[in-house]
Amino acid sequence: MPLTYFFSDVHLGTRHTKSEKIKENRLLAFLDHVAISGERLFILGDLFDFWFEYRTVIPRGYTRILSALSRLQELGIDIQYVAGNHDFWMRDFLSKELKIQVHFDPVDITLENKRFFLHHGDGIAKHDKGYRFLKRIFRNPINIFLYSLLHPDLGIPLAKWVSQLSRNHTSRGIPDDRDYRELAVQKFQEGFDYVVFGHLHYPVIQPYGEKWYVILGDWIEYFTYAVFDGKEMQLLTWENRHS
Repeated sequence: MPLTYFFSDVHLGTRHTKSEKIKENRLLAFLDHVAISGERLFILGDLFDFWFEYRTVIPRGYTRILSALSRLQELGIDIQYVAGNHDFWMRDFLSKELKIQVHFDPVDITLENKRFFLHHGDGIAKHDKGYRFLKRIFRNPINIFLYSLLHPDLGIPLAKWVSQLSRNHTSRGIPDDRDYRELAVQKFQEGFDYVVFGHLHYPVIQPYGEKWYVILGDWIEYFTYAVFDGKEMQLLTWENRHS
């Protein structure tokens, strides 16, 4: 049976050139694997450490990854992207050029009679009121328009600096995910079978009775992804031998 894959938080475009190239090569090998066995691919946000689309300009440096995603679409693999906290300024490049369905809100989808709640995970922590305020500012269409008036040579370095601050704010090690678990339990009561988050950068898969709570981890330290075969989900690591 064709498989459904999930991953998040690659943060392509960070400053460490050597590790960045290794990460990119591992991700390309993973996408080649998806091309062979996949039917669907869900990216739960923050594929890029920074992404801002001007009307005629996108950030440079991602040609190989964008080409790999385009190839998956040409093979008939459905790709859906759930925007994360580094994706505020996505417009229509992915949807128009690559035919990727982009969601700016959580996704409710049923796969093989199992109901999935998919959410990047930003803004869930109850104590993070400052972030929720900034989220409204960053996603405001007027603010996006005003920012787009900056020349890319000024706007892109500034936005990369902001993205660096946001990434540094993300917890490392074992995060406090109590608010995530609380939301997951609520969603289980609403009838969801799987609740899947990104954002916390730490991989978790845990049963709640016959329901499953999943945090996808990242591709900075853990290189984890989830795969659903129509009956069950596994959280796996893309090993070094695949690089």
